[in-house]
Amino acid sequence: MCDVCVMNAVKDRMLSRRDLFRGGVALAAGGTALATGTAALADGHGSVRDLTHAYDETFPTFFNEPGIAYDQVFNFAEHGFNLFDLTIREHTGTHIDAPLHFSADGRSVDEIEVGNLVVPLCIVDIREKADADPDAQVTPEDLAAWIEANGDIPDRACVAMNSGWTSKVETEAYRGADADGGLHFPGFHPEATAMLLETTSASAMAVDTLSLDHGPSGDFATHYAWLPAGRYGIENLALTDDIPAAGATLVVGAPTHKRGTGGPARIFAMV
Repeated sequence: MCDVCVMNAVKDRMLSRRDLFRGGVALAAGGTALATGTAALADGHGSVRDLTHAYDETFPTFFNEPGIAYDQVFNFAEHGFNLFDLTIREHTGTHIDAPLHFSADGRSVDEIEVGNLVVPLCIVDIREKADADPDAQVTPEDLAAWIEANGDIPDRACVAMNSGWTSKVETEAYRGADADGGLHFPGFHPEATAMLLETTSASAMAVDTLSLDHGPSGDFATHYAWLPAGRYGIENLALTDDIPAAGATLVVGAPTHKRGTGGPARIFAMV
């Protein structure tokens, strides 16, 4: 049988199976939570929130260059299926900074312990001061206020900054570039980073901006303190205002390419 005939026969069988599957799902929809888009969760969580930005060539990047390129090598009209070759810069979209990103011999992204990828989520809200100053930073005082309101930061937690920048992702304000090319967006102050390193076992810090360090940083002090200590970062987290400051669980779908300094990730909060 010719290659085209084999491909068409396979396609016909798959389409038939798809129609059968759809019928089965329709019959079962009334009896399964998954059919309505609500996952079955352990006690204590009632919903799942996607904290991941979808991205393409237009998504903002630190260096203002496209972070992904597509080359379609197969298409449905000619071949019966679609397939792209992708060229992706590791630090694009909602992504992880592995310890190796800012150290000579730190762990690569595939080496991050799985126990540090499903962790308590602590959200530090600095929206008010970020509204007044795009160069605002999470400070030790902000962390102390969070602890006063919510208790100690849990073991292995991810401490995330909510600066309100998620709402700016499709605007020039997300990068905040000035006439001289300088960037302006919030991040973690090195003193807050030191506080987390010295007083907590937090496994990750996360920001809803392009960088763990705020935009004007010239020395990346937060990166150089946090990542070589064996912790990891998350950048461009798509935070929404209805996620509580404490009590949610973060699920980080880290990529596993060997020797990786990071990579795009699908990230959820169980609330």
